[in-house]
Amino acid sequence: MSTTLHGTIKPGFEAVGEAFLANFADGFEVGASVSVVHRGETVVDIWAGHTDLDRTTEWQRDTITNVWSSTKTMMFLVLLELADKGALSLHDPVRAHWPEFAANGKESVTVAHLMAHTAGLPGWDRPMQPSDFYDHDLCASALAAQAPWWEPGTASGYHAISQGYLIGELVRRVTGVSLGTYFRTTFAEPLGADFHIGTPAECDARISNVIPPAPLALGGADPGSIPVRTFGNPVIDAAQSWETGWRRCESAAANGHGNARSLALLQSIVSHGGEAGGRRFLGAAGVERLFEVQAEGTDLVLGMPAKFGMGYGLNSENVPISPNPRACLWGGWGGSLVVNDLDAQMTFAYVMNRMGAGTVGDLRSAGPLMATYAAIG
Repeated sequence: MSTTLHGTIKPGFEAVGEAFLANFADGFEVGASVSVVHRGETVVDIWAGHTDLDRTTEWQRDTITNVWSSTKTMMFLVLLELADKGALSLHDPVRAHWPEFAANGKESVTVAHLMAHTAGLPGWDRPMQPSDFYDHDLCASALAAQAPWWEPGTASGYHAISQGYLIGELVRRVTGVSLGTYFRTTFAEPLGADFHIGTPAECDARISNVIPPAPLALGGADPGSIPVRTFGNPVIDAAQSWETGWRRCESAAANGHGNARSLALLQSIVSHGGEAGGRRFLGAAGVERLFEVQAEGTDLVLGMPAKFGMGYGLNSENVPISPNPRACLWGGWGGSLVVNDLDAQMTFAYVMNRMGAGTVGDLRSAGPLMATYAAIG
C-alpha cells in the first residue's frame, strides 16, 4: 500500500520527504511527522500514515502523540531560561531552593546534577505503582528523602522518569508554579506551539495513542542492579500513556504530547541562540551553557556510552549526530528525536506513534536527518 505524504517542503529539501516515506515501505511505521527549522524558517513540515495500528484514521496536521523522553528537552529549556535570567544558577545546590532535598547525604547535589543524570536518583527506593506517577508530591518527596545510589557527580545513570519530578519540583520551588504551567506560559503559548506537559482534555480527540513495543526485558538480570531498580519499580508499560491520568499529570521527563512541528519550533530557540518566532527567550550566552560537559562515559542505567552537557546529549564520536561540534540532542523511548545544531542554525524533529525497541530512540529518524544535512550543505 502506498503512503501519501502531506505537508510542505521547501525546494532543495525534497530528499527529506523521500527518506521519510522510505520508513513506511516495510510496513512497520504507522503514523509519523518530521519538521525542520533552518535559519529561522520551517523548511520541512510533513506527516504521513495513520493514527492507529489498524490504519483506519489518517494522521492529520494537528495530530499529537506522547513523545516520551523527547519531553526532557523542554525541561532543559526551562532551566536554561531560569538560569539566564538569574532565578537560579545551574551550579546551585538543590537544597538552596528545596531544603528538604538535602536529606540522606544530598547536600552537595546541584541543579546540574539533576540535569545531567548524575544525581544518583534514577529511581525510587520505596515500592511504586504506575499510578503513583500521577501524584507529583509523592514522587518528588520520596526522591527528596532517599539517599543517592552512587556518589553524585561521578557518573551518569539515566533518570528516565524520576528526572521529571526532580526538575519539576525544583521549578515549582523557584517559580511558584508547576513546570508544565511555566513551560506553557513562557514558551508554548508565545510561540503558538502545540506541545503540552499536562495535556488538557480539549486535546484528547487529536491524540494518537502510541503503539507499544515489546516489554523491557528485565528477566534474569540482577534485581539489585541499578538498571533493574530504575526500570523495574514500577515496570513501565507504554500503554499507560493511553490513560487520562497520564495525559493530565506532569510527569515532565516523559509525558509531553506534541508533534514534530511543535518540537522543532520550540527547540529552535536553542539552535538559533535563544530566539524563535521573532522573539528572544534567552541570551545566546545562556544557550551556550548547555555545552558544559557534565558526564562522559558508560551510563550506569543505559549501559552505553553517553556524553551529557546541561541535560542534552552532546555530539560525540559514540553518537555522531552532526558534522558540526555545537550540536545536541535527545530522543524518546520508541523513536522520537530532537537535534539542535547551533552551527547550522537548524533543529530537526521526528515524532511517530509506533514505538521501536530503543529506550532513547531508534534509527528511523536517521534517514530524514541525514537528508536534512545533505540539503543544508
